Amino acid sequence: MASIVLSAPLQGWVTALDDVPDAVFAGRMLGDGLAIDPTGDCLYAPCAGRIVSVQSTGHALTIEAENGAQILIHLGIDTVGLGGRGFTPQVRAGDRVATGDALIDFDLDLLVREAPAVITPILLVESEGYQITNRASVGPILVGAPLMMVHEVASAEGKTGESADIDAATESRILRIDLPHGIHARPAARIAARARDFRATITLGKDARVASALSPTGLLALGIGHGDTITLAAQGSDGTAALDALVALISGGMDEAPAPAAPPPIAPRNADVPEGALVGVTAAPGLAIGPVRHHRAIDPEVLPMGSGVAQEQAAFTAAHAALAAEMTRQAATSHGPTRAILEAHAALLDDPALIDATRAGIARGESAGFAWRAAIRPQADALRAGGDTHLAERADDLRDLERQLLAHLLGVATSTQLYPAGTILIAEDLMPSDLIGSAEGLAGLCIAKGGPTSHVAILAASMGLPALVAIGPDVLDIADNTRVILDASNGLLHTAPSATHLAEAEAAQAKAAARRASALARAGTPCHTADGTRIEVVANLGSAAEAAPAVANGAEGCGLLRTEFLFLERDTAPTVAEQAAEYQAIADALEGRPLIVRLLDIGGDKPAPYLPIAGEENPALGLRGIRVGLAHPALLEEQLRAILSVQPTGQCKIMLPMVAQIEELRRVRALLDRLCAELGITRPVQLGIMVETPAAAVTADLLAREADFLSVGTNDLTQYTLAMDRANPAVASALDGLHPAVLRLIGETCRGGAAHGRWTGVCGGLASDPLAVPILLGLGVTELSTAPVMVPTIKALVSDVTLAACRDHAAAALACASAAEVRALARSFATKEMSA
Repeated sequence: MASIVLSAPLQGWVTALDDVPDAVFAGRMLGDGLAIDPTGDCLYAPCAGRIVSVQSTGHALTIEAENGAQILIHLGIDTVGLGGRGFTPQVRAGDRVATGDALIDFDLDLLVREAPAVITPILLVESEGYQITNRASVGPILVGAPLMMVHEVASAEGKTGESADIDAATESRILRIDLPHGIHARPAARIAARARDFRATITLGKDARVASALSPTGLLALGIGHGDTITLAAQGSDGTAALDALVALISGGMDEAPAPAAPPPIAPRNADVPEGALVGVTAAPGLAIGPVRHHRAIDPEVLPMGSGVAQEQAAFTAAHAALAAEMTRQAATSHGPTRAILEAHAALLDDPALIDATRAGIARGESAGFAWRAAIRPQADALRAGGDTHLAERADDLRDLERQLLAHLLGVATSTQLYPAGTILIAEDLMPSDLIGSAEGLAGLCIAKGGPTSHVAILAASMGLPALVAIGPDVLDIADNTRVILDASNGLLHTAPSATHLAEAEAAQAKAAARRASALARAGTPCHTADGTRIEVVANLGSAAEAAPAVANGAEGCGLLRTEFLFLERDTAPTVAEQAAEYQAIADALEGRPLIVRLLDIGGDKPAPYLPIAGEENPALGLRGIRVGLAHPALLEEQLRAILSVQPTGQCKIMLPMVAQIEELRRVRALLDRLCAELGITRPVQLGIMVETPAAAVTADLLAREADFLSVGTNDLTQYTLAMDRANPAVASALDGLHPAVLRLIGETCRGGAAHGRWTGVCGGLASDPLAVPILLGLGVTELSTAPVMVPTIKALVSDVTLAACRDHAAAALACASAAEVRALARSFATKEMSA
């Protein structure tokens, strides 16, 4: 039988498991082995093998040795409570390792201070068929010294907890995990121990993955976290009793510390809220006047039991095909965010896990509608419960799919709901398909829930539809046909405006319409200030479909191509050829105008399934932006090769996201120079940076020595400067790029760039904010990259102001004490300039 020697993965003091201060480990509930009290700061591989799982908090991992034995190493006791602090995994699930390879770096000082103990169990788990001999003696040990030997032996027939009753029905329960740290080593051990008491085959499932309840390592590999929804299933004579016992065990908390209470949401604020106004978070700016209509979504009722497996399977197949065809037709006639969202929904609709789960439910006798709902809702509920605002908003997409397919199943296929022209639509929540099918006639949106990064918010902005989200439940009490004023730019819904207020708003609307018409008429000419200073106004693009409309609106090029559209919503990374074709199509649509391509910016709130990133305590401060590219050099090189293939050479400029230090720029510059040499490109390719971190802003003079241009991403710069997550509705309304701290950092960036003859642009939200633009010009910004729909407006605004006036205005803004003061000053400036 195969045997392996496990070498010591740590230096320190060998200890028997009996002396580990935790009953789960000391009682060998997870497995037998030894423990080491470490004196070093790195965990090494005790043998060659494959990494089975790495806990999201980085404190434990499982390795499968070449003889099949599974070894769990748990750094410290109760270290899951550190939430990842102090641990830096060097490997991930699926990696092959050799003996002595570094697995996890850890901060021993932090563990000693904050963990109950740092003693580390090294355990043989799933031990049936294996035994341990030649254990090291208690005492000091060095990394690589023999620790114990694991032998493969003949396993006994039959397993405790398994049922031979394969013909028994399978029962299942759906359970939300409220354990504060999810199912980590201790809960996994207790679940396995309890499952052994029953004659049943018991599994736990999360998403499309399933593990035996008897397998602690299998449970750990599921990565079940706080708020996740799991499915418990059992087959066998004790199936019902087993489920009852495990549900009671998990729901009872298993002696884990209670989850911390969520902080109360911070109400959106506004310096001066007029009487009768409601305050919300701006999803899309603008002014609208009109009667209120309520959108009331109704979840259709579905019968639990079907009319026969064959009939229900056929009904599901037909409804699925009809909805897929409908989405294809809509996508073919759409562009921009609408098309991207429809394509994302189509990808979700074709998810094999959802389809298989639905067909399995039908096979159990459920109706097609009931099975579809049972398949999709746990996924949506898990996203909502996970604590990540972006993922919670993606849950809306799943619920949207649920409703659409049910409508097809029930013969009430989603029909376009039309509203009278000028309607202000109010909803508790709104699905993307609701807006796509009903946008005609709408003048604005007010949504009680939702967030500023939801797909509905993105759609509203792309349609130029003023919209507020997170406005609160009071908006639902407004009666239909009430005439209101939606001032989305200022985050206000005036629910009972006076006749005078209505007249003023209507006059403002008329002036704005006249300005838009005039702006569009002269949008095709190069942009200059009134005193002749050249200012480039370009567009932010997110796909090839957006390029031609941007040019039609007068865009002088693309100041930010978000390349994530090529990398997300797919199972594998795009090839060089795929990328090159997309970049070339955009370059062609721009007809020779400059194209600034931002390198892949994923991580944090934009994960890719084929590029797993270990769980982070704060993803916004972790592996994201250019850090991801540098951590995955093959991916970075392929993207650069694709960009360099675009003709004519030089039309594309390259921009690095989330730069914080000059070493990042130097590493990409070295790679770019090597690729240019390999490809025979002699003409210099411009390489610039996005200034999104305070570090980049205050060292702009250093970065500008080596960067060809600087472009300020005001969205991220604002959140990092003010320490507020821009995706969190609880604080989003307090997050304002016109805060003096942000403006001062933009000013520093402009000064740093000018010191070396580099231009500074703005490609974040402030570039599309008419109140902000004069201040940006006064600070030294010479390029504005806006939403395509805003190009004519911004070009017209720039042509109406002088640079001298903007400089004086910017100086006054920097002296303000708050964003509210800056906005008041900006409104006064706009009024004075327009009346001049």
